[in-house]
Order: sequence, then structure tokens, then C-alpha cells
Amino acid sequence: MKPTLLIVDDEKTTREGLRSALEERYDVYIAEDAKAAMNLLESENFDVMLTDFRLPNEDGMKLIARAKSLPKPPICILMTAYGSEELAVDAMKRGADDYIAKGRLQIDELEMRIARALKQQNLETENVVLRKQLDSKFGLKNIVGESPVMKEIFEVVQQVAPTRATVLVLGESGTGKELIAKALHQLSPRAQQPFVTVHCAALSPTLLESELFGHERGAFTGAHERRIGRFEQAQGGTLFLDEIGEIDATIQVKLLRFLGERTFERVGSNKTLTADLRLVAATNKDMEELVKAGKFREDLFFRLRVVEIVLPPLRERTGDIPLLAQSFLREFAKENGKVVNDYTADALEALMNYSWPGNVRELRTAVEHAVVLCRSERIALRDLPPSVRREGSISETKLFQGKDLTIKDAEKQLIIRALKETDGNRTRAAQKIGMSRRTFHRKLHEYHLEGF
Repeated sequence: MKPTLLIVDDEKTTREGLRSALEERYDVYIAEDAKAAMNLLESENFDVMLTDFRLPNEDGMKLIARAKSLPKPPICILMTAYGSEELAVDAMKRGADDYIAKGRLQIDELEMRIARALKQQNLETENVVLRKQLDSKFGLKNIVGESPVMKEIFEVVQQVAPTRATVLVLGESGTGKELIAKALHQLSPRAQQPFVTVHCAALSPTLLESELFGHERGAFTGAHERRIGRFEQAQGGTLFLDEIGEIDATIQVKLLRFLGERTFERVGSNKTLTADLRLVAATNKDMEELVKAGKFREDLFFRLRVVEIVLPPLRERTGDIPLLAQSFLREFAKENGKVVNDYTADALEALMNYSWPGNVRELRTAVEHAVVLCRSERIALRDLPPSVRREGSISETKLFQGKDLTIKDAEKQLIIRALKETDGNRTRAAQKIGMSRRTFHRKLHEYHLEGF
């Protein structure tokens, strides 16, 4: 297929002459002013736009700025008979990809510049595709866990990702809901298209409506230009709505309509638009309670919960703490240029015993704190945040008094205590609790305690 080219010039002779010269190699459209050009840009995807600087009512620079705000902006080349070096620099700063003076315009040179710009764009697109393919292959690489509940979640993500199903991700703050949403995107056929995030609780209802659906110029006070919303920006890709439980009734109705018909309107417009995208929503709220309280529509809740993924708090998968702690340790040691590669027994014990109200996010911050303060190659108890030290190091009182303590929990705690008391000597620790060395090593692997 030929690349598509839009020529914008108010002089009929110029635009017709350019079309005649370029139509053999390009699928050429023409427009006589900025309004006609924008109508075409919104209805067609163009590879290149060639526009005059002087246009009726709106100059070419403003047209380029508007074109560049589209979900798939074209390459923009500015033409002017009033050329100057200053104007060229300004044009490039404001979004133009190239600049050419009409008084010295040669078709061969113009074709060369267009071809060069298209080649550069293709290279950039190929690089994005390669990065996306790599991310797709390792879509779960940033989600660490070997506990049974996490393995089950990984299986669900891999099974659901290739489908079009809407997904609702539930869990406390800091459990990794956005990571799951990204994995769903990266493991899907949409991986090469945009992943767009909206934090619903961060905006007022009016601003959120505009953020999601876009608005027309003059739709409300301060709406000086048309705005493309996140639904349009996510075209072909995935839209992640975080904190979905915070949206108001008006937006709930619009969202319900989109999920049913895949259509919406910008604020201040009655023109119906469509969007092909995958919707993933997340919240730390109890959605069923919100429905019972009349704060969230039941029909929308069911539409969002085609597939439900519930992320457990970190305190319910303590076996993953050593894995997570080691992963964060490698990350922050490299980031800070420090040689830190392990934890002391009492430091790891404190991490295992702490309740982690902030979940994985809090653990990540605690490890960063410890790496920054660490004075040796192993993170010690003194390097951990005070709250973790205070609560996490009182293992003696927690060892056998917990009402919900399982046999495995008690066995793990005994092994940790034995290692601590023998300063990490595995042979002596095994002897101390009456366990064979072979069984002891197997238990270390089972409880992810190899780092002791």
C-alpha cells in the first residue's frame, strides 16, 4: 500500500501541483484550510502531512500541534514562503518533523525528505515492536512469587491475556494490581498497542469524565481546545482504570454503555465514537459492599467482573518474602552502585515476621532503605526501617502463640531461629533441631531460606 499524504495549502495551484507530482508514490489527499485538514485527520490515518505556514484563520504551526495530539499522529512537514532560520527552529521545537521553504521547493528534494522521515518512523516503530515482543515474552517477569496462590494467579493471567475479556483486579493497596494489568496487556495480541492508565480517584468527576472520554472546545469553562480522551488514546490497546470504586454515577452510566456497545461521546458532543480496546479495572474497595450501599451500579459491577483476579496481601504469602526481598536487593544495589548481596539471619527473620500493612510496595521501600544504609555486603537488622525492626524482631513471642500458626509456620520459625543462633551454620542448625542435614537443606529450599 502507498503511504498516505495530506497536503494543506490555501493556494489551489500549489496543492494541485503537489498532488500531481506526488500521487504516483503516495495516496494523496488535499485540504484548503486547517478546518478541512482536521476533519480529514480525524477520519483517516495519515502517514505524512505537508502544510503551508500561512493558512486562513489558523497558521500551519497550530495545525501541526493539533495533528500531533492525535492518537496516531502523522509526520509533519512545514512549508512557507516566509522562511527564516528562526522560524525553522521554532517549527521543530513545536512538533514539526521537517521544514522546507516554498521558494526553493524541489520535488526531488521534497520526496527525499518525506522518504527519510518515513524510514526513521518505521525504524522507531520496529524498535517499539521489538521491545513490546520482549516484554510480551516476559510479561510476568516483574511479578515475583512461588506460593500456590500466586502460581494460580499466573496461570489465570496467561489464560485470560489472549482474550478480549474485561478483567477486575481486586486487592489491598500495594499488592501489585497495576503489574497484573500490565502483564495482561503484554501477554495479549494488543501488546504492540498503547497501555493507558487512569487513576480514577485522583480527579474530580468533571475532570475524570473529560480525561476518559475527551471533550470538545467550549464544552465547559477552560475547554479552549478539543481534547482526545484516554479511550481514544488506548485505541487497539488496553485501558487500565485504577481505583474504579471511586467513580461517580454519571461516569458509571457512560462506562456501562461503552462495555455494552463499545461506543461513547466526547463531553460537549453528540457524535458517537467507537473504541476497540481491552478494559482492565482495579480497586482496593469491597465492591460487593459498595453495590449493597447503592454507591456502585450492580450491572456495571457484573460487566467489569467477567474475570476476577484477587491478589492476596503479603502477610498471606509470607513464603514469597525472601524471593521478593532478594529481587529488590539486586535492583537497589545495582541502582545505588553498592556491593550488597545478602541478608543476615536476624534481618531476614524480621522481614518474615513483619505484618507488611503496605504489602509488596512497603517491602520494596524497606529494602531500598536498607540498601542505602547498609555498611557491609549483607543487610543487617540495624539497616531495616525502625517499624520493621520493632515488630519483626519479636519472633520469640510470636513463635508458638499465634492462634492461626500452622505446623509449617512453626517449622519455618524453628529453622530461622536455629540458623540465627548458629550464625548461619547449617550443619549445627540442623543438629540443634534434630533434623538430618539432607532434610534440613530440602526444608531451606521449600521455605525459600537459601539466603541464610
